[in-house]
Order: sequence, then structure tokens, then C-alpha cells
Amino acid sequence: MVKQITIQTNGRDEMIDITNQVEAYVKEQGVQEGIVYVYCPHTTAGITINENADPDVKHDMLMRFDEVYPWEHPKYRHAEGNTASHLKASTVGSSQPVIIQNGNLILGTWQGIYFCEFDGPRTRKCYFKTIEG
Repeated sequence: MVKQITIQTNGRDEMIDITNQVEAYVKEQGVQEGIVYVYCPHTTAGITINENADPDVKHDMLMRFDEVYPWEHPKYRHAEGNTASHLKASTVGSSQPVIIQNGNLILGTWQGIYFCEFDGPRTRKCYFKTIEG
């Protein structure tokens, strides 16, 4: 079964920890060994795994994305004016697989799964799918 969640973002750029939702889905599915895929179907948002202990990491990542991909650039051509959000989303990627062992996600001590918004605020969707094995 594929699980869809809805995420309401509040800012143009933010990283929202969805680890608990992914863990709950894995428990609901009863998968003991396998993989859960976390997928974002949007071209201006993505999924990443990174530190979830120190909020400064999220700040620093979003700050650096803005430095590398400024919101305005004289050579951008995309008519919607959100080229930076497309670049950021492509850099982060649209999905992450996470190994499940003994019914639990295998994540590092400080790791969390993040939905990354780069063109908000918006109402977004995110999908989870487990594969046993």
C-alpha cells in the first residue's frame, strides 16, 4: 500500500522533519525487513536525510542553497520566476530509500528524513511505499 501524506508549508524555504510519519507508516505496514521509499512528486520540493539534532544545520543548509541558487538572477529565463526552487529541488532529489531492519528504520544517531520546501508556502504531497525483503 502506498501512503500519501499532506504537508502544509509555511515559508518559501524550509525543511520539515517527517521521520515520525515514516516510522509510523512502517509500523502500520508491519514490515520487519525491507525498504521504505519516501517520494516527493513536486518539481520545487524534495526529500533528504540529514542531521535532526541541531536546528542550525537546517538553517545553514537553507542559507547555503540561497547563496548557490539566488532567487533572482539576470540570466534566469523560467517565466514563473522560481528557477532557484527547481535547482534546489534537483540538488536535493525527489526521493530517499531507507532500510528497515527488525521493524525499524536504519538511520544514523543524528539523522532524520526531511521534506524540503523551496517554493512555498504551499500544500504538498509526499508518498511512502514499503518493499519487503
